[in-house]
Amino acid sequence: MSRRSGVLEFAVLGLLHDAPMHGYELRKRLNVLLGSFRAFSYGTLYPCLKSLVAQGFLVEDNPDVEYVPATALNGKRSKITYRLSPEGKQRFEELLADSGPEAWEDEHFGVRFAFFGQTDRAVRMRVLEGRRSRLEERLERMRSSIARTRERFDDYTLELQRHGLESVEREVRWLNELIETERATRTGRGPASPDTSDGRGPAAGSPDPPGPPYDRPGRS
Repeated sequence: MSRRSGVLEFAVLGLLHDAPMHGYELRKRLNVLLGSFRAFSYGTLYPCLKSLVAQGFLVEDNPDVEYVPATALNGKRSKITYRLSPEGKQRFEELLADSGPEAWEDEHFGVRFAFFGQTDRAVRMRVLEGRRSRLEERLERMRSSIARTRERFDDYTLELQRHGLESVEREVRWLNELIETERATRTGRGPASPDTSDGRGPAAGSPDPPGPPYDRPGRS
């Protein structure tokens, strides 16, 4: 399974874990959940849904109704509602418990973080620490690259490299804050993790908007 399809599978199972949905609503929810991280088309989503049905992770209600993509002319949308099977719920729990290196990567971490409200605290900690470790390795490579190429690039290229470096540094600081909050909550020394409006992201009015942390402004 490719990284892209793995991310989509996890997001679909996670959203359907809350409630059954038809494909049109599921696509809208995916775009809201992932934001600028990834925009999925019907051409990407529906093969994923069919694959999950074939694997026994999803069940189709009203499967005899043929899907016609919605357009401005026909106004039609899918009548098929997708819901998790018991095997699908187990699959989502397995994915939710995975804290290995793949969960630390750019394409996975934002989606994993979106479902942290349903994730065990120990798993959250391992994912956060793994992500921080991965970014610290990236920082070292970026700093070394800037030092080596400083004399060969013009000011604009160097400024672009510095911008990338600062973005990673901001995320590392953000991760440090999250890790400290998790530790304080576990030991009873501090406040609980930020409240969430739907169990998958910061509540309305929180300092950071939902979405991957590398898309957020840094905290001072």
